[in-house]
Amino acid sequence: MAILVTGGTGKTGTRLAQLLLAAGHSVYVTTRSVGKVQSPLKGVKFDWLDSSTKDAPFKAAAANNEQIEAVYLVGPPIADMASVLNPFIDLAIEKGVTRFVLLSASQVTKGQPPMGVVQEYLDTLKVDYCTLRPSWFHENFLVPHNFRPLVNEDQIVSAAEDGRIPWISSDDIADAAFNALTSEQIEERDLLVVGPELLTYEQIAAMFTEVLGRKISFKRVSQEGMSQHLLQHEFHPGVTEMLSALDLIVATGGEEAIYKLESKYVGKRTLLDFIRANKEAWIR
Repeated sequence: MAILVTGGTGKTGTRLAQLLLAAGHSVYVTTRSVGKVQSPLKGVKFDWLDSSTKDAPFKAAAANNEQIEAVYLVGPPIADMASVLNPFIDLAIEKGVTRFVLLSASQVTKGQPPMGVVQEYLDTLKVDYCTLRPSWFHENFLVPHNFRPLVNEDQIVSAAEDGRIPWISSDDIADAAFNALTSEQIEERDLLVVGPELLTYEQIAAMFTEVLGRKISFKRVSQEGMSQHLLQHEFHPGVTEMLSALDLIVATGGEEAIYKLESKYVGKRTLLDFIRANKEAWIR
């Protein structure tokens, strides 16, 4: 089966593509830089914000006498994600796609922007689909707004107060996406994906202190302070507001409540193991 992985060079897309390849599938991955994609993966130059590239994956498959049957959807970091994903979904269905797996977030429910609006649209269509709603990624500690304060200031910055988060590995998310794309039947259209344990930022700072051998502190900021922090690290203004608001949801127990729900996919990989495995990244 030919499967398209959008965001194919991202945190979950790279891992998912390798899982699909190992299982014998023909895998097309979208990227703005095709040179990053190595054979036997099939790279396709694609940009969500450039409508001239929207049919590129299907042209590439047709050139290989293949038809893409399933798509992993990772939208761009914009507030109005549905404006670009929904027309692409329509085109994909015209080209023969019958299953979609949408990457969303734990606190974004159907109908809520940005990803939940796309989920709501998928729900109106006669296609198999699954929305994955993962908690916060281990790999977030390698992106600038977390990475730079860790390395340069020995700090983790958040407005989450003492809220607990079930941190999840991108590898576990990729496992869940693989199951949703390849299983005979999708059992759950709205699937929460969480890690195996709940952690506060104070606990995480203590983990970094232990592994790195230097004191790492948790810097508590307001929602406005978090928005400013994210803006300094090149986040889109609309996205900064959403992310800082999510910190407040964490602070009031929102992620802990998600973790306690019975219906969910629970990953196996721990944040402490991730920190140990990537220790060299934060050495200065």
